[in-house]
Amino acid sequence: MTGIDWLRVNLQKVLALPAPAIEWLLMLYGAIQVFDDVADGDAVERDDLNAAIWNTLGGMSQNTFWIANSQTLTPIVASMILKWQASDQAERSGKADARSFVWRAGYYDVVLMTVALCHGTQRATETAQQVMELYGETLEDYMKEFGNA
Repeated sequence: MTGIDWLRVNLQKVLALPAPAIEWLLMLYGAIQVFDDVADGDAVERDDLNAAIWNTLGGMSQNTFWIANSQTLTPIVASMILKWQASDQAERSGKADARSFVWRAGYYDVVLMTVALCHGTQRATETAQQVMELYGETLEDYMKEFGNA
């Protein structure tokens, strides 16, 4: 099972999100993975690049979940981007630490707000730890990546 398949299963079965919300979250996830790979100079498969281009410039804006919730989600996505940029800057300047580790995972802020929008704040509160646990990287592994372990 790929990472995106594992994420899809959790969004469906654990968080019980509706299909349009899942598809939008997966489009966002795929795009940010491609953008991160490009920023890091990692190889990007052509199919992944094509999907990121389509999804960011066409697909995401046509998604019914996004259309209904864009006013709420836009500032959270913007915050996710700014947090990733700050984390990336810390990593590139040799200052990676626990703060940059947390900030690079802003995608899960978007997932948590999606749960709140779909199921209410009480359900978001109840599942917040499960959303947090979707982030598969550990601080220890992150720090090793930057020679800080």
